[in-house]
Order: sequence, then C-alpha cells, then structure tokens
Amino acid sequence: MTNPVSRPRVRSANPARQTQTRPGRAPFEFYPTPPEATRALLSVESFDGPIWEPACGDGAIARELTNAGYEVTSTDLIDRGFGQGGRDFLKSTQPLAKHIVTNPPYGTHGLGDAFVRRALIHARRTGGTVAMLLNLRSLANPDRHRKFVKTPPAALYFLDDLTCWPEGKPTSKTARIARQQYYWAVWKPGHTGAPTCWWLSTRDFK
Repeated sequence: MTNPVSRPRVRSANPARQTQTRPGRAPFEFYPTPPEATRALLSVESFDGPIWEPACGDGAIARELTNAGYEVTSTDLIDRGFGQGGRDFLKSTQPLAKHIVTNPPYGTHGLGDAFVRRALIHARRTGGTVAMLLNLRSLANPDRHRKFVKTPPAALYFLDDLTCWPEGKPTSKTARIARQQYYWAVWKPGHTGAPTCWWLSTRDFK
C-alpha cells in the first residue's frame, strides 16, 4: 500500500535547489523510470519492511514496489500529483521508512551523490537497504571512486537496455539519451569489501 505521508501537498519554498540542471536536461531532472527497471531489481533483491521513495516523480518506481506487495512512502520536491510534494530529501532529518529505493536526480555536479549520502545516513539509523538507479558512466567517475571505496555497495546490477525519457516523453529522444546506460547500486547494512556484480536483462520484465 502506498503511503503518501499524512501532510498536505505543498510546493517547496526553494525549488531552485534541483532546477540548476545542465543545458539540455529535463526541468527538475524529471526522467521517469520505466517499470522494467524496478521489476528487474525486485527479481534479485527483497526488502524486509516499508520503503521510502524520496524522488517519486509520477510514481513510476513506487507503483511497481506497491504492486510487489511493499508498503511505500512516496515523496518528492515537486508535486506531480503522486505522493507528497514539497519534500526536499536533501534536507530530511528523519527517515520515513526502513529502506530507500529511488532513481535520484543527477542535475548539477554532485546532486546524485548527495542523494546517496543522505540515504546512507538514514539507512545507518534504520538498518535498512538503499537501492539507487544510477548512470553507468558515473561508476568510473574519479569522485565516485573514493566514495564507493569508503562506503562500497553490496551489489551492482547492470541493466542492458533502459531509456529514461525526459519528462517521460519518447518523442524527446536524443542521441545522448539513447546512449545512457544504467545500473542499480545496492547498499546493505554492515557490508564491507567488494560488491557482487551481475547483469540484468530488462527485456525479461517488459
């Protein structure tokens, strides 16, 4: 059952925090996640409690989690008519569920990593799992190298075919978007050392 959080929907007083995107990026970093990405994750990972989706957008990930039987709390900085709008995850001080699963905004340099850091802070308090859908190219980023070595994911799942269209519009296809590739990074409490790496074919979940 999806739990939109029992507060009225409001828009953030400072949405500029995530509007400072690179030229050519979708407004507010809105790239809805195709359902097969979440289905593929759930074929290899399970969660022993409620899940927080802190960048829920139009509910693409949250709906798949709910369909799989999970209780999901859905929030976002922007109100898109799903879940609780006006909630800035990067300013959050209290976890809203044990686990966190999301496709974070990438935006300006470091925004995606800021989401990872905040999620791991919450997970240390709850003992939960964090799963983030990230850009495969960023895996070899020099900045991410240091961060991943310090707090390594327990698993990396590489997706063979996935396109997150800007604002969910296939008509907005560009050569750059078509070349994007993704992976799920999964952090688990107490994990140290190298992650498990595996390949997931999204065609099996369309």
